[in-house]
Amino acid sequence: MRATWRGLPEKRYEAGWEPGLRVPAADGSPLITDHYFPRAEGDFPTLLVRSPYGRGVPWSPMYGLLFAEQGFHVVLQSCRGTGGSGGEFDLWRNEAADGRATVSWLREQPWFDGQVGTIGPSYLGYVQWALALDPPPELNAMVVQVGLHDPYALFHADGVLRLENALAVGMGMTYQHRGMTQFVRATLRLQRRLRDAITARPLRGAYAPALGGQLPWLDEVMAHPDAEDAYWRGASSAESAERLRVPTSLITGWHDALVDQTFQQYDRLRRSGCETALLVGPWTHTSALQQGWPEVFAESLAWLRAHLHDDPSGLRPTAVRVHTGGENTWRDLDEWPPPHAATSWYASRGGHLTQQLSPGQTSAEKGPAERASTEQASAKQDARTDSAPLTSFRYDPADPTPSLGGPLLSRTAGPRDNANLEARDDVVTFTSPPLTEPVDILGPVSARLSVSTDTGYADVFTRLCDVDAQGRSVNVCDGLGRFRTTGDTPSQVTVAMSTTSHRFAVGHRIRWQISGGAHPRYARNPGTGDSPLDATTLTPVRITLHTDSVLILPHITDPPDPSRVPSHLSPTPEAPLT
Repeated sequence: MRATWRGLPEKRYEAGWEPGLRVPAADGSPLITDHYFPRAEGDFPTLLVRSPYGRGVPWSPMYGLLFAEQGFHVVLQSCRGTGGSGGEFDLWRNEAADGRATVSWLREQPWFDGQVGTIGPSYLGYVQWALALDPPPELNAMVVQVGLHDPYALFHADGVLRLENALAVGMGMTYQHRGMTQFVRATLRLQRRLRDAITARPLRGAYAPALGGQLPWLDEVMAHPDAEDAYWRGASSAESAERLRVPTSLITGWHDALVDQTFQQYDRLRRSGCETALLVGPWTHTSALQQGWPEVFAESLAWLRAHLHDDPSGLRPTAVRVHTGGENTWRDLDEWPPPHAATSWYASRGGHLTQQLSPGQTSAEKGPAERASTEQASAKQDARTDSAPLTSFRYDPADPTPSLGGPLLSRTAGPRDNANLEARDDVVTFTSPPLTEPVDILGPVSARLSVSTDTGYADVFTRLCDVDAQGRSVNVCDGLGRFRTTGDTPSQVTVAMSTTSHRFAVGHRIRWQISGGAHPRYARNPGTGDSPLDATTLTPVRITLHTDSVLILPHITDPPDPSRVPSHLSPTPEAPLT
């Protein structure tokens, strides 16, 4: 590990290990727990790490040993029903009570000094938010890494099933806590049988051969696409951030499958006045704990030492640090997002993308991408004043538009060359002229889509891409919206396309990519109005985009000075951990 991850701090203590402790859960079920500790005299604070993925590699070295060497007791515990712990695992119903029961057990330990911090990624973040719903007085710091707080949003996007997430989570929750051998075998089986699982009609239950059997909890998750359904009541722990006073560090990556959840919690913590730090790197859900681990570990350690060891020397001077794509540098900011102007970019005939002038803005004040031809400027003006059909394409659910890169849980996540995707007939693109000045986009990206269909039912996937001087189109951020239309009358839906920090360099072009889906990232829309889980008939749909559709970018006209140190981090994902 030390040879692989350059730059890890030198250890301060030798680490000891006390495995297989039995901690009573809220109902008395034994929660199997390993205790790591510094081999030294004196008092040390405790880090609580609760996981449904087992207590072996990578959790034992990354959280047990490394933090014990830095002067922390580390309590690494398997959630109920996993890793040998008693009871039955549930995605959310037991974590708050079991976390409090574990803190009660800590109070009885002779080595406990009265201070608790929590740390961990993914579902290990969910258990932290669950504990923070009613935080014990000993809880003095939290570090949530690529973390989850809302299970519904992990599996659904406004009613659309995140199919690839569902399969990846089903596999991880079922096999990762059973050891590396079983987990690797399960991963390979899912890869071999993935196509059958995602193209079956009906889709309901078709995952069983790929995951080694039926998973009742996964059936329930997939069968409840409505966030207001009683099934999801109590699942989200979002409210814990609304009144939290525990200093909390949030860490995510621009291509993390849970990045939007991190920004939601950051907003809530800021509004509540909670002391908060935010680090966003060029990572996916898994590469944050692989290529990004030296930075993630350093950030986490500095936060925990500041609030549990009273040593703020490792803290950075600003609350926010984000990696900026397109220039591969870091920016230190006082807040996120920084002040910006929401700029409107309209599609026009011929595949052009042009920016709308602000009221009173003269031609001389146009931005670099606005300096287009007279024909494009005229088309742009037309786009602002009518909702006429602009272009159409045919989406065939029997040959669905494939997903490519972006915020996934699989090894295919992250930025990718979109050339093959954009060459398909069911994908349309609109592209700005080459930029004569850099364009900085920092903040939330969205699209207001005006769409009509011939069947009445469609999904629309919308993506922002950076096209370099050689014509390579790389995804920056994206989102999906569901449409119900009547006749030729267009429906308007605003689609959130996540958040980004990206510089479009001189000579590059801004591209808006639109299609009818991204499969298997999202379950395909059958085109009939039937549930994607139960549909057996697939109907092609013609999707028409209207001229009042607009891409909304958070344009920074006077960008803050970044720390101009080129990043050595690679956003290329590795094999998934979760």
